[in-house]
Amino acid sequence: METFYGDYKLGVLGGGQLGRMLIQSAIDFNIEVYTLDPASNAPCSNISHFTCGSLTDYDTVMEFGKSMDLITIEIENVNTQALKKLRDNGVKVFPQPEIIELIQDKVAQKEFYKKNGIPTSPFHVVKNREEVFNYADFLPFVNKLAKEGYDGRGVQVIRRPEDFSKAFNTFGLIEKFIDFQTEISVIVSRNEQGEISAFPPVELSFHPEANLVEFLFSPANISEEVKKTAEKIAIEVISKLDMVGLLAVEMFVTKDQQVLVNEIAPRPHNSGHQTIEANVTSQYEQHLRSILGMPLGNTDILIPSAMVNLLGEEGHSGPVWCEGMEEFLRIEGTHLHLYGKKETKPFRKMGHVTITDKDENSLRIKANKVKQLLKIISK
Repeated sequence: METFYGDYKLGVLGGGQLGRMLIQSAIDFNIEVYTLDPASNAPCSNISHFTCGSLTDYDTVMEFGKSMDLITIEIENVNTQALKKLRDNGVKVFPQPEIIELIQDKVAQKEFYKKNGIPTSPFHVVKNREEVFNYADFLPFVNKLAKEGYDGRGVQVIRRPEDFSKAFNTFGLIEKFIDFQTEISVIVSRNEQGEISAFPPVELSFHPEANLVEFLFSPANISEEVKKTAEKIAIEVISKLDMVGLLAVEMFVTKDQQVLVNEIAPRPHNSGHQTIEANVTSQYEQHLRSILGMPLGNTDILIPSAMVNLLGEEGHSGPVWCEGMEEFLRIEGTHLHLYGKKETKPFRKMGHVTITDKDENSLRIKANKVKQLLKIISK
């Protein structure tokens, strides 16, 4: 195994908050981190060797990556052809470009589950809005763009025939709407040696309008049987992909206790932020361990935790101001992570708060209090 003395170059495509927290972990390993992002004031711009440029332009990614020892991602919307060429030229690329391509395409993702016997909701592939009209007997369902949908964009719930006009007039899929009991996430990792490790499932609660995670609770309030099933499925997914890196597997737990895969993300994920304070190994350290060929870390929960996403408030756009900070900081067991974004806008991810408490009821009370107190507004 290599020892790192500051001359090992890790390139990260994307310079957002996930990259920012990855850098904080990489510092512990003396790894020099280089980031590429199209925004000149991206969260990583002042804490890494930063290049401003397109993630989807072949030449830009090639130029950025040619001097790196290893390249990874913090966002999937990247040029995979350049990554394949860089790999051919001797640069390590994890997760592998073919896996990024598969996950960029929600249709390919669903067909992968079906082919490999991974439980997921029933679905149909559609070419345009007109084809969606043919599935009135499949209602209610969720219409998803095949590509370029993220953070709740590119997803439309169609509940009744009157909603058909909301359907996307392009290639995508429709999934049977699952009236689930709980939505959970399992983050799983795999290194080059084939070692696999899963974090315990966490429970997700989504913002009704933004379709973004609003609260997260760890551990998830599920049975031991469902926990074991979810972890087994996540391990099966990363194994079937033959992936090296960190994979977030979002799943539905139905009212009859079935576990169905919803979507996956091949990188550190919003559903793993709390691991920094609440688990033996954080998801960011685990990502580094997996892509660098190190032994994987212990994923045990040290203490129950909650994570509250700090989203830009509705009606506010412009320079950032945090309202309620002083009172919030008096709440015991809270840890604030702001992402360094200079401008806020409605529902933009601006930061998160992790709350730790041995009492899970107290944890939920504190999470709601934090949500009410701390507001991201514009000056």
